[in-house]
Amino acid sequence: MIDHENPQIAHFDLQSHSTVSDGVLPPAEVVARAAAAGIELLALTDHDAVDGVDEALEAAREHGVRLVPAAELSTVDGEHEDLHVVGYCLEHRDPALLEALREFRADREARVGRMAQALRELGLAVEMPDRGGRPIGRPHLAAAAHAEPANRARLEAEGLRTPTDLLVAYLIPGAPAYRRRTTPTVAEAIALIHDTGGVAVWAHPFWDVDRDEEALEAIERFAQAGLDGVEAFYITHTQEQTELLARVCAERGLLSTGSADFHGPEHPHFHAFGAFETYGLEPELGPIGAWPRAST
Repeated sequence: MIDHENPQIAHFDLQSHSTVSDGVLPPAEVVARAAAAGIELLALTDHDAVDGVDEALEAAREHGVRLVPAAELSTVDGEHEDLHVVGYCLEHRDPALLEALREFRADREARVGRMAQALRELGLAVEMPDRGGRPIGRPHLAAAAHAEPANRARLEAEGLRTPTDLLVAYLIPGAPAYRRRTTPTVAEAIALIHDTGGVAVWAHPFWDVDRDEEALEAIERFAQAGLDGVEAFYITHTQEQTELLARVCAERGLLSTGSADFHGPEHPHFHAFGAFETYGLEPELGPIGAWPRAST
């Protein structure tokens, strides 16, 4: 758990997800859970969406939490098909931001449609989930396919007991039904975040890449495109990975953030606020840690 003496960055968790994207709790309940866990600085980072930010801000005022308006943008980068760049301190009502996010979600939904068709071609029954206009992602498609009675015997035979098992078997890069997004690139995401007053951070590098050299090369390129920081402190990062990322951030003058990436209390990995380690290192949150701005 996080326990810093510096009150500006004490008890923070800078990723969380609500029913607006792939979380299971509404935004206000996410904030309430974070407050109950002792989190003082929280970011709601729904995928390609800021629709829950106003609800979260209202709940944050009720619970005494500093809530950073944010969104997690899914991007493409060469052979990497789903790198995530988080925009923090966003002007979340900015019309240009809202229009860009609508376009990103349309691409996301088209991609899920292609994956649904791929599952059908592989012999699985599935219908596109009805999200009422909210973002549709792979977890929703996996849940829909897993709940389909026609698939039950096959999934049991394949040992796919949960929607997450199905997602890993069929819908991650390299799996038979995976289809990649087409937009935005990392550079385009960074530019959008900056244009709308935000700070751009590469989320969970070692969730997306395997080798140290690959992560370092990407940080170098992304920094040249204007990246402001890296999520060095993350629930699945090892101590060695964390120390490497924190050192590179310090050397390059980049922010170093952290999160446990809360998705819901029953999620197999991302179910507890503050459940990441700093290993005695000091995060550098910059303007995120100083949120809200003095003028807001």
